[in-house]
Amino acid sequence: MVLLPRAAGEFIVKHAKHLKVNDAGIDKLTRTVIEGLRTGEISVDNFSQHEFHPKPDDAKCLDWLFLIDTLNFCFWTPGSATKWRVDGETGYFALCAAINRAKEAGVDITNPKYYSTLNVADLENLLRADDGETKAPLLPERVQCLQEVGGKLLEKFGGSFVNCVKESGRSAQRLLSLIVEEFPCFRDEAEFEGERVAIYKRAQILIGDIWACFRGKGLGEFTDIETLTMFADYRVPQVLVHFGALEYTDELMGRLKADEILANGSGQEVEIRGASIYIVEELKDRILAEIKEQKLEIPEKSVNSVLLDHFLWDYRRKHAAELEYIPFHKTLSVYY
Repeated sequence: MVLLPRAAGEFIVKHAKHLKVNDAGIDKLTRTVIEGLRTGEISVDNFSQHEFHPKPDDAKCLDWLFLIDTLNFCFWTPGSATKWRVDGETGYFALCAAINRAKEAGVDITNPKYYSTLNVADLENLLRADDGETKAPLLPERVQCLQEVGGKLLEKFGGSFVNCVKESGRSAQRLLSLIVEEFPCFRDEAEFEGERVAIYKRAQILIGDIWACFRGKGLGEFTDIETLTMFADYRVPQVLVHFGALEYTDELMGRLKADEILANGSGQEVEIRGASIYIVEELKDRILAEIKEQKLEIPEKSVNSVLLDHFLWDYRRKHAAELEYIPFHKTLSVYY
């Protein structure tokens, strides 16, 4: 049996040895998010407004999202190494820029017939950096992921991720199960204190991206979107620590400040990711309770962990310099 993300987060926090969750910090974050919901800063529209993202009327929209989230992992740069940049962007947006550059050059980049046959040299060229020298990280692992998912799309889903989405019957949970069963590189799980725990960062962010891109309509309509949790990565915890919702032990903080790499699936790494899920689920529950108790003019349907994750991730980008004092954990993994 595998504990799904929300239950996994609760179990991990209950047995955590290297961190603790602080109610006062979650309350502080709750007030900040409620203000963002009131002003419209937190909205499903924010995803679609970004220039790199496709529009829902693009016939290749879903296949673009699937390709991006197949490759959406491990962009951090060790120490003082040069950051991988494409069109001046780093990380996730550099990936988007590189894929869009290939598309604009006439490469059939979203077609699994094409990307399932790529080798490392091919992908290195597609993801080439502005300086012509810096390489995107984990290129062999990214090629392996592309070959895996591309082969399965061709074998079982008619060469398009659209058919996976249609098979889910508008259920986020059904689509989540389908993704992690059919595409092993999305099966983000670990053993923790005798239990198998699921984090499912990339699988959930893929569904969240579809929902946000289509604004919850058409192919992006999921009747249970509120059952998704946040997407546990290595940047959102910085925000949670900043607000005081998450606190590391001196030992763990020392390892992070020393830039030690935490092994994927190790106790400390799983605790950070599990605590992130737990805190954002608590945050969501408290916001919904406040809306009811205070009779706030905020639609309850506008509160889900997808949008909360978007807010937290964007907050880290907007306040990058301010949050620099908080180290983030570094892990080499295809899962995030």
